[in-house]
Amino acid sequence: MIEEKEITTRHYLKLSEILGREDVPANIQSPFDFIILANEGISVRMILNFSKYFNLTKNTVAELLNISEPTLYRWTKANKKLERNFSVKLFEIADLFLYGEEVFENRDDFFKWLNLPNEALGGLEPKELIEIPGGVSKVKDVLGRIEYGVYS
Repeated sequence: MIEEKEITTRHYLKLSEILGREDVPANIQSPFDFIILANEGISVRMILNFSKYFNLTKNTVAELLNISEPTLYRWTKANKKLERNFSVKLFEIADLFLYGEEVFENRDDFFKWLNLPNEALGGLEPKELIEIPGGVSKVKDVLGRIEYGVYS
């Protein structure tokens, strides 16, 4: 049987691949590392890597980060280091999307689920909550319930 630590390690290695190994300045071993890395500042290229991996438009990614597409364009053009809050948000969203893929065992099914009203989320679509502070954790909680077979 695979130990939970091994699963967690694989999850964070995959997250580093998604965000771009060359752009992730250290190993990620827990969500607390998101904060540590964000304090150091991360490259805007990580947004582009995330977008490419999940085949998301720049407009969609900008909405998820609660910024405008022109702002994302300016950051990219300037090869900007992201501010701490945007860095943490990107890590959390990428982690959520990877977890969703793991739970549903299929990206398309996860993306469909993101756009369906969910009673466990007050009738809101999970995607609506992602850009709101605290929303990612609420969506992740529902995914955890789905993973363990709890009605959600």
